[in-house]
Amino acid sequence: MKLYYSSGACSLSPHIVARELGIPLALERVDGKAKRTEAGRDFWQINPKGYVPALELDNGEVLTEGPAIVQYLVDYSGNTLLAPPNGTLARARLQEMLGYINSEIHKSYSPLFKDDTPEVTRAERKAYLARRYEFIEKVLAKQPWLVGDQFTVADAYLFAVTRWAEFVQLDLSAFPSLVAFQLRVAARPAVQAAMAAEGLIKKKAA
Repeated sequence: MKLYYSSGACSLSPHIVARELGIPLALERVDGKAKRTEAGRDFWQINPKGYVPALELDNGEVLTEGPAIVQYLVDYSGNTLLAPPNGTLARARLQEMLGYINSEIHKSYSPLFKDDTPEVTRAERKAYLARRYEFIEKVLAKQPWLVGDQFTVADAYLFAVTRWAEFVQLDLSAFPSLVAFQLRVAARPAVQAAMAAEGLIKKKAA
């Protein structure tokens, strides 16, 4: 399988999940502005939506949307730690959290990456994100991970998008449990390996 990614984008989430599961993935970087892959392919031809992540399966099919990809990877691996079995309430709770991150946090960052976004809009989006992070803070104040005592794909997703806070100058100091969570995830070996592979941190010497 091949993961099309952009360094530090939301595609970091399935990249982390694949490494947590021990699934070998070929990686191909995508230039988000030019819509070209590092091999020179037209990314629009790979994913007509035009954004990462995109997972090319061994049969040539392409799966898109991060929450779908991470669940596919878990089910493909047979692992029941990063996501509970399908058809269970626990899996529905995980999907509930993935949906919240996707709609309320992930997409709320989008205007903050655009140079032409008015300052009033930036302020409104930051305030909105802070309110949405209040819910996450309350969850993490009671337990180490988003859906309990076990690291799951939802944690990988939250980590990936919350890394953007520093870039857009969103102050998270009011959320100590969230800050501690980010450090906890960043220390995981699979996360370190994924970030090093994407050039986000330096590779550790052997």
